[in-house]
Amino acid sequence: MVKSKAGLVKEMLDNTSNFEDELEISDDISLDSTNFLNDDLKTHLKIKSTLVGNLVELAKNTSKVVLQTTNEMSVDEFGLIHSGFLFGSAEYAAVAAVNEPNVVVIGCRSKFFAPAKVGDLISFDARGRFEDARKREIKVVGMINEIKVFEGIFQAVILERHILQTKIDELQASFNPKEFS
Repeated sequence: MVKSKAGLVKEMLDNTSNFEDELEISDDISLDSTNFLNDDLKTHLKIKSTLVGNLVELAKNTSKVVLQTTNEMSVDEFGLIHSGFLFGSAEYAAVAAVNEPNVVVIGCRSKFFAPAKVGDLISFDARGRFEDARKREIKVVGMINEIKVFEGIFQAVILERHILQTKIDELQASFNPKEFS
């Protein structure tokens, strides 16, 4: 008997493990244990973990973000995840590895090696280089189990002030109110 597309997708989703099932207690990682990392994180403090994942490891020049994919991220009836969510998680891991308040990503070379589907648990490991420089390079690798799904080299710069505040200050400095009198 031939199954419908909806039936195949439902079967696939039913056979997919949950986020909590994938995290092993032996790794001392749980959703509750990630809250302490927020105290150490200096950037992207208002980011939505439901969209880019949870920060589960943070150390000098390294971080790990785990993304649990959901139906809201899918693009079709097969449960294919939009690659933008993977990229967003990778970028979050990159800036967390730098962990400076005014870090801004200015470039990236990235590759997607395999698709992700609803229910996948994707781990993004980030490793930074050039920690003493204002400009940084961060390599991020995304894995589903033992399968590499993403790899990117992010270029970031650390600014003196927030990038939006910097632009406002520059505009205000160039604005001469007497011109409009």
